[in-house]
Amino acid sequence: MNKPEMVIAIYQPKEGKTKELEALVKKHFSTLKEYGLTTERESFISRSKGGAQLEVFEWISAEAAEKAHDHPAVAKIWEAMAMVCDFGKLDQLPEANGSFPHFTRAF
Repeated sequence: MNKPEMVIAIYQPKEGKTKELEALVKKHFSTLKEYGLTTERESFISRSKGGAQLEVFEWISAEAAEKAHDHPAVAKIWEAMAMVCDFGKLDQLPEANGSFPHFTRAF
C-alpha cells in the first residue's frame, strides 16, 4: 500500500526575488493538488531566520513525487522557481543546529 510522504521544500530567494518566489510558492501546492499528487492536507509555508521559505506538504505517495517530474504544469512552476531561488537543504538553515527549531509564517 502506498503511504503519504511529507516533504519539507526549502527555497532560498535570490536577491530581490522574494515577492516573485512567494507568488510561485502560492501556486505550487494548488497545482500539485489539482493533478492529484498531494493529500488533501493543506501545505504550511514558513520562513527561516535566513530568509528561506519552507513549504511543508504531503505527497500521496513516493510514486506521486516521481510522477510530478513528468507533469508539464508542475515543470513550468519548478523552472520558474529555479529562476528566482536556490533549492536548499535543511542543514543550511540557521535553525538546523537547534532543538525544536522555530519558524515564522511566510504569508
